[in-house]
Amino acid sequence: LLSSGSWLPPVDIYQNGQHELVLKAELPDMNRDDIDVTVENGTLTIKGEKKLAGEVKEEQYHRIERRYGSFSRSFSLPPTVDASKVAADYRNGVLTVKLPMRDEAKPRQIKVDVAA
Repeated sequence: LLSSGSWLPPVDIYQNGQHELVLKAELPDMNRDDIDVTVENGTLTIKGEKKLAGEVKEEQYHRIERRYGSFSRSFSLPPTVDASKVAADYRNGVLTVKLPMRDEAKPRQIKVDVAA
């Protein structure tokens, strides 16, 4: 009856107008403490475990369609990401990780002098 084991939360990854990559992962019904976000050697890893509700016994379930158990997803980061400034936020069942670009990777406005 119980489908345990690994599962993969769906993610969106996009670049926003503030020169940062944003990763959003759907992690419903989890506690912030059960989610682990690390950046190491150019790789972003999200790990965690979604547990069944403790107050409900397994034999009380009629149907279990949602996925439970531990998960781990890793993503290679472009070298333009500044790993020291990565920030994560968990709200309404969605984990948002913001990965700012290094200053040297941002487009710079070059002032052009007009010769008289």
